[in-house]
Amino acid sequence: LKCSHANILIPIVGTLQECASEPSYRLAIRTEGMIETLVKNLTSEHEELQMHCASAIHKCAEDEEIRDLVRKHEGLQPLSALLDKSENKQLLAAVTGAIWKCAMSRENVLKFQEYKTVETLVTLLTDQPEEVLINVIGALAECCQEEENRGTIRRLGGIAPMVTLLTSTNPALLVNVNKAVGGCAMDPENMAIIDSLDGVRLLWSLLKNPNPDVQASAAWALCPCVENAQNSGEMVRSFVAGLELLVNLLKSKDKEVLTSICAAIANIAKDEENLAVMTDHGVVPLLSKLANTNNNKLRRHLAEAIAHCCMWGSNRVAFGEAKAVAPLARYLKSKDPLVHRATAQALYQLSEDPNNCVTMHENGVVKLLLAMVGSTDDILQEAAAGCIANIRRLALATEKAKYG
Repeated sequence: LKCSHANILIPIVGTLQECASEPSYRLAIRTEGMIETLVKNLTSEHEELQMHCASAIHKCAEDEEIRDLVRKHEGLQPLSALLDKSENKQLLAAVTGAIWKCAMSRENVLKFQEYKTVETLVTLLTDQPEEVLINVIGALAECCQEEENRGTIRRLGGIAPMVTLLTSTNPALLVNVNKAVGGCAMDPENMAIIDSLDGVRLLWSLLKNPNPDVQASAAWALCPCVENAQNSGEMVRSFVAGLELLVNLLKSKDKEVLTSICAAIANIAKDEENLAVMTDHGVVPLLSKLANTNNNKLRRHLAEAIAHCCMWGSNRVAFGEAKAVAPLARYLKSKDPLVHRATAQALYQLSEDPNNCVTMHENGVVKLLLAMVGSTDDILQEAAAGCIANIRRLALATEKAKYG
């Protein structure tokens, strides 16, 4: 690798990048200090060598430590500069791949902002081979986690070509497009454009895609859309049979699909009419069925969905009858503070029903919630206290009835 002859380097780096899809090779590439050499050769005059180097970085940058090394050895700037060689499609695919994976670290995204990389990526959203598009939109999806880049994409007219890509058929491309559109939708101005281009309807229809990764990424993208739409209740109601489709996905076998659907339901249930429709489609028993899970991410979003779904009719009572309360009580023993917060909110809502209070008490929630009343998280503190108050009120009423 230290050799300066391109005709030797090209096959060596070519071999290396083929091997880099294996974690054990990535470890060796990192520990043997090869990243510095790969970065150095990005500025070689041989495009084939540049391509192999970029491709090796693309595969290696799955690992966070390697993403940091590429930045430390100043590899992000030459990668950005190589985007100008857009007529060599093989090179472009390798470079955009490397940029996408490097952009998974926030510090790298901030560097790309300096180098105006986002601006160049937006120009590559049309008339490119699929392989390049997957990487470009993947990179933009990572970059639009930063507010400044969401504005840049809008100003350069990048939202329309993104929304157009929601009609493609390649699952890998769709997953990245969903993430990018969802990222852009965190900005209300962008959301208005996405909605006017029918983007929300397209995301919704991707919930029918047979690929679970596409379903989950579409559901995650719908969350910021519902949150930032002007009149989200109306918008959701305009999708005929949309809510039924959403609720039915709670029968999926895929954990990520279930988690993302729970998150979407929690957002949509804030609108009373839509919550009523979801209740008619059996959202309560389906959510209750999922309660016995050890997956913390699913627990958190499921508890949020249950908390919001308690706000309609006799749903609180129905959750109790569907045996959702005892498993929720066990979530309080999780190590994840976000699970505690969502669970306390759900238990507080459920504790408005006396029978649920009895179940909670039997499952030892009082002691666990008492500890959480001292939390620095106001929302957790308030929900824990409210739940204890409801349990206590019931106990006092029972004593009074018993002993007068």
